[in-house]
Amino acid sequence: MMRWCHNARCLPRARRGRDAHGCGLSADEWLLRYPGDASVMAYIGRSGWNSLRAGGAIPDDELLEAVDGSYDAVVAKLPKKDRPQSG
Repeated sequence: MMRWCHNARCLPRARRGRDAHGCGLSADEWLLRYPGDASVMAYIGRSGWNSLRAGGAIPDDELLEAVDGSYDAVVAKLPKKDRPQSG
């Protein structure tokens, strides 16, 4: 059985609320709510990155929100000249 995972960047550990990129759960909250489908990423997990498994207990809309929030967080760190053109 193949497992599809997404590496999600959310709020750093122990912070709560919505972050600027729309991901509503902190890194720790993913682990508490979905212990079988969320895990701390090696090396960069301390910065708030988790692996989230698709096809498990995490609802699709929450996974999509995590993907969008992660993409926005990465793009925001790029130099302006390297960011994708919008619209």
